[in-house]
Amino acid sequence: MYAIRQYEFGPAEVLRYEEIADPRPGRGQVRIDVEAAGVHLVDTALRSGTAGGAFQRPDLPMTPGREVAGVVDEVGEGVDESWLGTRVVTHLGLASGGYAELAVRDVESVHQLPESVSFPVSVAMIGTGRTTMGILDAAQLRDDDVVLVMAAAGGIGSLLIQAARHAGATVIGAAGGLAKVDRVRVLGATVAVDYSDPEWPAAAREALGGRDVTAVLEGVGGELGRGAFDLLGAGGRLIMYGWASSFGQATQVTTEDLVERGLTATWALGPAMLKRRSLRDLESQALAEAAAGRLVPSVQTFALKNAAEAHAALEGRGTVGKVVLEP
Repeated sequence: MYAIRQYEFGPAEVLRYEEIADPRPGRGQVRIDVEAAGVHLVDTALRSGTAGGAFQRPDLPMTPGREVAGVVDEVGEGVDESWLGTRVVTHLGLASGGYAELAVRDVESVHQLPESVSFPVSVAMIGTGRTTMGILDAAQLRDDDVVLVMAAAGGIGSLLIQAARHAGATVIGAAGGLAKVDRVRVLGATVAVDYSDPEWPAAAREALGGRDVTAVLEGVGGELGRGAFDLLGAGGRLIMYGWASSFGQATQVTTEDLVERGLTATWALGPAMLKRRSLRDLESQALAEAAAGRLVPSVQTFALKNAAEAHAALEGRGTVGKVVLEP
């Protein structure tokens, strides 16, 4: 099979498209003929060696990739042969061989896919979708909310806009650049603003006509995240889930910031999320939302052999929605 291989940490160019031996499923595993593989911003940090926290440097050489969808073409010992030919999607874990034509996974960790859900959509929902479900659990959006979604044209942001609309909330989508702002409008945001403009908070306030932001869904961090936080009205809530603008710099708030306006700040992911729900439960919910047509992920595809190009585009903020590789 062909796969993407990495032998050193560094820029996107360290990713190589090579032919390697086909993997074989072990006991309790299935092998998947991959039709779509997800690319995550964490993948770029793992590749460059800059990931921190729970994302430890993987051993090299490796084949990156955490999310795959396709058709089961071989089963290991102890797995019923009825799985053969089944459309499936699964999350592989960190740097676990997803950028490849074939991947193996424990059968208990795969989800069967209905024909109505495409492989690229399922890949978006198994990772980005499950994260979105966790964020929404923490946010508990209401129909009287005014919700500011940061990075609103991205994979998570586009789903959050749709979910906030379904909750009946007023939605402000903030994204970088006119093309992404146009995409945010198409997704149905009540207000769309360009946060590459230093005056974007003032534009958001003006568009709201005096209404306060009640909830910020924040995955950008840095100064942009702080600008979003400052838009919250009294009693508002900040729900954080990342810092895409600069790895290692989450939105900075102090206790005094919270006390002054009676605000709350919540980290939506990690132990708190897992205490509320299991990952498999979140994955199942995300896939069900896609199957029902309630949440439709934005997807941008690249050929598997162009994984380096996909990484460069993602790091350069040149993508819209979930990035997916297709063999």
